[in-house]
Amino acid sequence: MPILRLNAGPDGLVLHGSPAPALPTLRRAAKGSGPIIILIHGFKYDPNVPTYCPHNRIFGKGTAEARTQTQWLRPLGFASRHAGEGLAIAFGWGARGNLWNAQLSARAAGVALAQAIRDIRAVAPFRPIHAITHSMGSEVIFEALRHLPARALHRVFTITGASYASVATAAMETPAGRSAQLMNIISRENDVFDLMFERLMAPAVPMDRAMGSGVHLSNAVNIQLDCPKTLAALARFGGHVSGPERRVCHWSGYTRPGALRFYARALRSADDITLEALKAALPAMPTPRWSRIFAVPQMPSYLPARQKTAT
Repeated sequence: MPILRLNAGPDGLVLHGSPAPALPTLRRAAKGSGPIIILIHGFKYDPNVPTYCPHNRIFGKGTAEARTQTQWLRPLGFASRHAGEGLAIAFGWGARGNLWNAQLSARAAGVALAQAIRDIRAVAPFRPIHAITHSMGSEVIFEALRHLPARALHRVFTITGASYASVATAAMETPAGRSAQLMNIISRENDVFDLMFERLMAPAVPMDRAMGSGVHLSNAVNIQLDCPKTLAALARFGGHVSGPERRVCHWSGYTRPGALRFYARALRSADDITLEALKAALPAMPTPRWSRIFAVPQMPSYLPARQKTAT
């Protein structure tokens, strides 16, 4: 499987489960072909805690424990044995403890990740590098953008990101951010978690809101996965994502059938799914917060058999 497991250690990058130096291994892996996709987990995972290790769960190795989780690698196009499937970099960082400590850890991890991306760029300047994050993994990639030059990354997918909109905007206005594209995966299923984030983490900008309310930039698009119009539009791009089944869920952005496969398609075939085409096809504004939780349940579109007989 073309995957490199890296962690942010206290003194920089380390290989997961190996004493070998990380940077020489990274440079050798970067000399291949195909896209490089960096996978970044969110809150509550930690590669140094076996029970919560992302490499044994969402970036799993096929263990019995891993099979109980939604795996990222195969839906994203890895382990397919295709010559051009590229390289997956599963990036682990210490995201346990409280939110404040996790945020500090995310920012330190972002600095370490930026070093990895610079090294990749040095040995493989023409390979496209993308990133896909969940939850507070958005803080990692936004911090990394602050320490990278222009054209370091191509596309960034943030799945229900645990960041403020102003943080996302500032990151996307750096030299590296301006030359990248942000695919902001949101859902009103995540509203409770967005509110909790806002209540616990003080914003640097007064009246700021979590990025689940939308990020409005020329190089960003909001993709609301619980919106029927959005799902219909994605289907036209080959993204057949299942509809929502819950009113509250923090993980549906990657557990929903078809979601990860659409992200893979958008990362691997960026010329076929352009930012401009997505913006033209998707709703211009997300639906308001709480519009899902307080929505009137949909009634069946058919009559029971006895009622049909009676009419």
